[in-house]
Amino acid sequence: MTTEERYSIVLKELAARLPDAESELRFRNPFELIVAVVLSAQCTDKRVNKNTPALFAAYPDAEAMSRATDAEIFQYIKEISYPNSKAAHLKGLAQTLVEKFGGVVPQTMEELTQLPGVGRKTANVVMAVAFGKPAMPVDTHVFRVSHRLGLVTEKEDTPAKVEAVLTKNIPAEILSKAHHWFLLFGRYTCTARNPKCEECGLKQVCNFTRIRS
Repeated sequence: MTTEERYSIVLKELAARLPDAESELRFRNPFELIVAVVLSAQCTDKRVNKNTPALFAAYPDAEAMSRATDAEIFQYIKEISYPNSKAAHLKGLAQTLVEKFGGVVPQTMEELTQLPGVGRKTANVVMAVAFGKPAMPVDTHVFRVSHRLGLVTEKEDTPAKVEAVLTKNIPAEILSKAHHWFLLFGRYTCTARNPKCEECGLKQVCNFTRIRS
């Protein structure tokens, strides 16, 4: 099987399985999205969504959040993992947005990664989801699914390497959509523990199935 054939099989199956795939984080604008993505690190989207309505009501934009203290922000996110460090990140993020970008969330990798708490994955999510740019955020789900389905090899052992290979082999016009396909497939079907192989339509390309059998 060629690389092109493998990618074609995977993309067609996931497109049919998850035609309406999109972010499960709730947000109304790029500022709310970047805040939610920062909060979602090592935390479920469900828990983030439970806490962000009150946070966004108190701090609807970067200007408002920049005036808050870490302790004040902490009170709204204390049920989320690592609330102390994330409160500090959000405070710094908001201040940097105000001071460097006029309170507006930027749209490039170079600018986004200048914001506290924003690494490459978070920046890619913002570019893809908020601005519709071709981007491939690689989280634990995307990383796992890509390896199990043979879309990348063992030598692609970092998120950055996986991102480069996926970006090379997936058409730009569906790249961001493919991120959601991989993420949701990994979150609900191709799970880290006890994957639902009986529900998967990709056994013919799955390395994990062959290892288990």
